Amino acid sequence: MRSTPPAPRRWDGNPVLAHRVRRSLQICPDGVSRLLRCGQSGRCRDCGNRIEWYHRSTERAVRLHPQELPAARVPAVCRWHVSSGVAHPAGDGSSWCRLPHAVVCPARDIPPTPPELAGLRRSLAVNTRRLIDAGVFTPPPASPDGPASQQAVCRPARPIVQLLYLRYLASRPVEEIQCVAQTRRRDRCTSPLLTPDAPAGAWALVPATASSGQLALPAQVMAVYDLNRVPYAEQLRWRAQRCPQHAAAPTAADVAVADWEPFDPLRHHEHIHTRLRTAHGRRPGRDVAPRRRDPVDPARRSR
Repeated sequence: MRSTPPAPRRWDGNPVLAHRVRRSLQICPDGVSRLLRCGQSGRCRDCGNRIEWYHRSTERAVRLHPQELPAARVPAVCRWHVSSGVAHPAGDGSSWCRLPHAVVCPARDIPPTPPELAGLRRSLAVNTRRLIDAGVFTPPPASPDGPASQQAVCRPARPIVQLLYLRYLASRPVEEIQCVAQTRRRDRCTSPLLTPDAPAGAWALVPATASSGQLALPAQVMAVYDLNRVPYAEQLRWRAQRCPQHAAAPTAADVAVADWEPFDPLRHHEHIHTRLRTAHGRRPGRDVAPRRRDPVDPARRSR
């Protein structure tokens, strides 16, 4: 039989309480970025619900549901776990797991939600309606259905940007892409990347080539905002998502993650546009007025 050792006490008989030393996250003072690479919180652009950004070992950050769920309720293909601040697309063997927000986002219909997560998706949809009614969240405009949606305009909701000979999918129109640098008031810079005094890209139709090992795409060309013709320094500025003022100050910290997502022509096929339109709603090359014909005399036509 093993006896329990008595708890240490003070001279007056009160027990000694050992305070646990807590180690908080700190930022390296020599680093340029001020971002904590563990669980950056934010809101979904499509539904307004809260999400958490986690970096992956091989790809860019992934959006996860902010709460853990029982692993029995989540299908095996949808289970994620976080280890040392890095998200991994698999279960860690425990009874709890994380879930990608795209699986239960109420604003998305593809891919379909698994039946086990239908209740969570409905609760997120109710929360989205509450945010809209309170005026806190404004959903992005929906793209029209039918053949008109295939006619791309010069201001799509999520444009495809080509820079440094790579293609990225932006999260908002080109004119609304915001700088991620921190101002002196410790808030995010509100300046856009596209400014009148800086070189701008041009919309062009490029071949919609698929990656190696993938099937052929139904569309042959797609509209792309091409930045490969601007200077190399400007392409680096767009890739870092900084305005011209903060690009000249490399010591400025980052307060948000860049919105660039590597473009996959098969996963992001709904954002492929096959035509361009000018600011007046006409296609390039259609600005010439049709030739007017003189009316023909009926008597002359009978001859």
